[in-house]
Amino acid sequence: MKNIEINSLKVSSPLKLKNRPTHINVNTSEKKKEKELQKIREKLSKLQDKMYAHNKYGVLICLQGMDTAGKDSLIREVFKEFNARGVVVHSFKTPNSTELEHDYLWRHYLALPEKGKFSVFNRTHYENVLITRVHPEYILNERIPGIHSVEDVNDDFWNNRFESINNFEKHIASNGIIVLKFYLHLSKEEQRQRLLRRLEEEKHNWKFSPSDLKERELWDDYQTCYEDAINRTSKEHAPWYVIPADNKETCRYLVAKTILEELQKYTDIKEPELDEEIKENIKFYHDKLSSEN
Repeated sequence: MKNIEINSLKVSSPLKLKNRPTHINVNTSEKKKEKELQKIREKLSKLQDKMYAHNKYGVLICLQGMDTAGKDSLIREVFKEFNARGVVVHSFKTPNSTELEHDYLWRHYLALPEKGKFSVFNRTHYENVLITRVHPEYILNERIPGIHSVEDVNDDFWNNRFESINNFEKHIASNGIIVLKFYLHLSKEEQRQRLLRRLEEEKHNWKFSPSDLKERELWDDYQTCYEDAINRTSKEHAPWYVIPADNKETCRYLVAKTILEELQKYTDIKEPELDEEIKENIKFYHDKLSSEN
């Protein structure tokens, strides 16, 4: 199986999405990719148990991508070996009335991981500089002072919003949350094929909405906004990775591999040492329990 260096996926210099592949050949079968993913899943599960015992870091996994990019199935396949107590998935949809009574980052703060746990954001706080940038009229629902019309949603507004997001991520990273962000890079043709499958396969009909086609017409606008957002916010403490997503199995493998290799860099994550008194008396405790038989 071809080895893919995760640094080749990381955004550490100005990004042009059109120059990044949506498909990558790892020179192996789908069955082999699944076996490799299984190995990584097991390692991630053991590492999460260790992180839970260590209790100093939380992990925030952010997933973004166009409709049909495969976020849901990726979450199912990558995290299926985790202890249920160790990972929480949050799917952020259109803000509800309660959420609109707060600033746009409020609901994301509430969903941040506890120490020792993972939070997966299926769509993220970046929706606030993506879908709202393509549809600036949505900003008016936030009732922000000084924003009275779409004309007020100008470059200064977006500059401030990006600054807020960068500050948010810097703050949580400095307080023990490991932030890893993934853009699932799907081609327009592959999206067309996946939308067609939703229409052709009855069991997937429920996934289709006419709004999918309306948003597809804005493909180029979304690509421009994604590119700008990624370039403005890929930082060492909160990097973006652009993952080729035309092949779902390869995409899942690359995301899992990236998460594992990044977390393995934290060599201070260890299971806590036993209290000396307990350690000295392990045989006593063992004999006491054994004698109950």
